[in-house]
Amino acid sequence: MEQPLHQLERDFAALRDGWAGALPAFGAIAGSTQAEFEQMSDAGLVEVTDRLARIHREIEAILTRAAGEIARRSGPEFGDAGLAKTHGFHNAARLIAASLGGSRADAARLVAVGAATAERLTFGAERLPSRHPHVAAALHDAVISVDAAAAITGMLNRVALRADPVIADVVEAALVELAANAPLELLLRGVREAEARLDHDGVEPRDELLSRARSLTMREDGNGMLHLHARLDPETAAPVKAAIDALVSDVLRREPTACDTSPVIDDPRSIPQMQADALAALALHALGCTQTLTPLVKTTVVVRMSLDSLTGALGHATIDGLDQPVSAATARRMAADAELIPAVFGGDSLPLDLGRTARLFTRAQRLALAERDGGCASCGHNITYAHAHHIRWWQRDTGPTDLSNGVNS
Repeated sequence: MEQPLHQLERDFAALRDGWAGALPAFGAIAGSTQAEFEQMSDAGLVEVTDRLARIHREIEAILTRAAGEIARRSGPEFGDAGLAKTHGFHNAARLIAASLGGSRADAARLVAVGAATAERLTFGAERLPSRHPHVAAALHDAVISVDAAAAITGMLNRVALRADPVIADVVEAALVELAANAPLELLLRGVREAEARLDHDGVEPRDELLSRARSLTMREDGNGMLHLHARLDPETAAPVKAAIDALVSDVLRREPTACDTSPVIDDPRSIPQMQADALAALALHALGCTQTLTPLVKTTVVVRMSLDSLTGALGHATIDGLDQPVSAATARRMAADAELIPAVFGGDSLPLDLGRTARLFTRAQRLALAERDGGCASCGHNITYAHAHHIRWWQRDTGPTDLSNGVNS
């Protein structure tokens, strides 16, 4: 394994070359860092940013090693002679936070990742691989960030006593690959799903803890603004989020016209303002309306789970619009209180191919397209804000209203 400083030196040399290549060959004006960035070509600026990001990940990886060693030398077994206390700090995280000029939470994350990815020593001073070798290797090679490493190792440590070690190793490798090729937000969703799969027994107790922690507080400030602060577990949040999203989506998009383009409505409100107005509309409706709000007629909370989870005692499910998996018991309870929409569509009662007999996609077709596309087919945005369109336009191309000719966008 290449020594970390040698790796840094090589990448700093590549950064210098990339920096010089990004500037004009002739006529470059020496000045401040900002002035030099302003003179860089578009491609050169992107290359320099990529090289800086790699060096940033390398330095973070080295910091985790330093943090882990400081934590080891500051352990409780050393008492007042521990490294942190001899330097005037209560623990390793406080010492590291002071060195970085950052938060104790960031320092604690460095310590945790350092400990989780460090090589292990036997009583005979033999070096053993890290408990999480895939994460350790990717971190050393600057392929993943410390945040990604913390998310993966934290989850694996939580399920270590209950997960099959062989399956956990496969999951670790898969999550590292995901972290190297996807944004952190997508990785966190993958980590939650992986935890539910590795620890079936842990999903239902987590649901119970989240349910007990739910709350809604209301406070009026001196200006007359009412502050609402809600902490909702997935089961409670699902219908709330689905209803508000449906009302906001109805404002953002109209039913498609003859040109099949569904134009955006000119509305001066921000999305948070639209969400606040949607909440108010729901409350007004509950207080006295006798008719159902139109956008809610076609709104469904979709709970997705495998057949084994549905029929067995264990397992988990996911709710459209929420990242946190829920237990099979929670999903069955939700299904008992509302219409159950299975993830497999078809049959005589739910026709999915309408040919030229109807122009607009039906509710069943929109749900099927949501399962197939998972969101907007172009950008992956939440399915709530996507709309079913004809690939071959209805009027211009005489396209049929079939699933094969439908797409969410």
